Amino acid sequence: MMDMNMTPMIDVLLVLLILFIITIPVQTHAVKVDLPVNSKNPTPPPVEPQKNKIIIFANDTMTWNGTPINDEQLAQFLEATKSLDPEPELHFQPSPDARYEKVDDVLAVIKRSGITKLGFIGNEYYANDF
Repeated sequence: MMDMNMTPMIDVLLVLLILFIITIPVQTHAVKVDLPVNSKNPTPPPVEPQKNKIIIFANDTMTWNGTPINDEQLAQFLEATKSLDPEPELHFQPSPDARYEKVDDVLAVIKRSGITKLGFIGNEYYANDF
């Protein structure tokens, strides 16, 4: 018989494959997840604080909860809300057509006032732009 016997070579390859599988280090990392604890007396959710909304329109006008204001009035309103306990959330919604310079100026006023709870809303307008 002139053919080479492949059985010993296949056996050696299978043994090497098993050795490589055994020597692979075991994955020891874990993701810690804090699951909620089921209790008989669940705590009620905290009271929702008041939310204020600033809208900037394309013609450079802005509103505070629907009332037209200017930059000086905005700074006064922000100082007044910062002293409330708990501090109300500030929702910021620039129009898609608003000038960047005006939006930047209003964000600078908000930053200088020291507001800590700021959220951008209306981002769904830009979903198809990118």
